[in-house]
Amino acid sequence: MTIAVLGAGMIGHVIAKDLALQYDVTAFDLNNESLAELNKVSPEIKTASADFILYKEYANWLETFDVVVIAVPGHMGYKTLEAVINAGKNVVDISFFPEDGLQLDKLAKQKQVTAIIDCGVAPGISNLILGRENEEMKISSFMCYVGGLPVERKKPFEYKAAFSPIDVIQEYIRPVHLMEDGVIVTKPPLTDREIIKIEKIGELEAFNTDGLRSLIYTMKHIPEMKEKTLRYPAHVNLIVAMQQAGFFDTAPLRIDETDISPLEFVSKLLINQWKLEPGEEEFTVLKLIIKGEMDGRQKTIEYNLLDYYDRITGTSSMARTTGYTCTATVNLLAKNLFDEKGIFPPEFIGKNKNCFDFIENYLKQRKVIWKRTEQ
Repeated sequence: MTIAVLGAGMIGHVIAKDLALQYDVTAFDLNNESLAELNKVSPEIKTASADFILYKEYANWLETFDVVVIAVPGHMGYKTLEAVINAGKNVVDISFFPEDGLQLDKLAKQKQVTAIIDCGVAPGISNLILGRENEEMKISSFMCYVGGLPVERKKPFEYKAAFSPIDVIQEYIRPVHLMEDGVIVTKPPLTDREIIKIEKIGELEAFNTDGLRSLIYTMKHIPEMKEKTLRYPAHVNLIVAMQQAGFFDTAPLRIDETDISPLEFVSKLLINQWKLEPGEEEFTVLKLIIKGEMDGRQKTIEYNLLDYYDRITGTSSMARTTGYTCTATVNLLAKNLFDEKGIFPPEFIGKNKNCFDFIENYLKQRKVIWKRTEQ
């Protein structure tokens, strides 16, 4: 089995290393420093330089590969996915692109491709779990809280990211799609703020972000669905102030004969502010609250996941929880546990109990563990 990993960033790096334990892996990236670093720690992984915006080249790059993993920044994710499907390759995707990936379903079926998208934490694990519970009960509401944060709170942002700042900022500026009273509702991001208490962590602030994605369409029979991002409380006020001051505007400003958008400038500036330092400890928290009817009784089912930086391997929690969810899904394809053709968000995978159990056990083996409680 040969696997191509498109993107050798912090999460792509972890994906390639995990898959290389069993398969022949080649990592592609335009950043030669990232490739060199990956090759240094994992010499068994082959590397190749590639500019991912050259979409016509994908068929040549990927000709010899059985499965492709997409771990590129969100702004190029949709076109990358489309190019991989056009190349006729089965694919697992973690890029957080703004477009509707389900629109590529017809193309994937024409090309006889299995494409599993949004294979991270949320979207990802959250979808997988909802898909499984939806098979067992009549769900009336779904609430998802999710966030990745540094253990040590450092001013001013009290935040660090395991991926590109521009992808984080997208959570703060994209319109939010929620389901309320059975109707799709659009709200501004950063709204409906609330404080919730997370066991072992303390108080965090939750706010609306556009994380439901495919669930809006695939689970539209559920009348109440929301997703909120979690941050330390001080972070949100600062982000709102930056947004109101125009720091996230995309229209270019002319400065000394040069045009640059505030969003582009801020993204570059925040790379150092939000970058996790080597050995810096952080955690990922996911809380799902699912309410509905089972066996004629009203039930509330709660899932909680709290994962920390791995000191032994030096792997961030966000890279672990996202990367291993992705590699578990790649193994579904590699082991022929799932072979339907088309576009499949994780909730469709969760319908299949064998697939759900496989991913849960795969994550447990890597000490990414969720706890389920029922009332």
